[in-house]
Amino acid sequence: MASKNVTRTDLAEAVYQTVGLSRHESAELVGQVIAEICDTLATGETVKLSSFGVFTVRNKGERVGRNPKTNVEVPIKPRRAVTFSASHLLKAHVNRDK
Repeated sequence: MASKNVTRTDLAEAVYQTVGLSRHESAELVGQVIAEICDTLATGETVKLSSFGVFTVRNKGERVGRNPKTNVEVPIKPRRAVTFSASHLLKAHVNRDK
């Protein structure tokens, strides 16, 4: 089965088809929603989307990694990573035809 990536344009088209906004307004709406999620995560807050899942920011400490080609140890700087936990409803929806 070939996989297809859903793009921002695909989401805007779905909003256009479902809600009836113009294509431009639909694209703006999708962009605003994504920007709000990004801005919220950038402040370290959690984003909970009911019946979909939870985006959280995790602080990862400094650690030593290894270059697999040269086997040389390399320090990895501390960083923040975004994690996603799917809701039980999303999991059930994805697995309903399995």
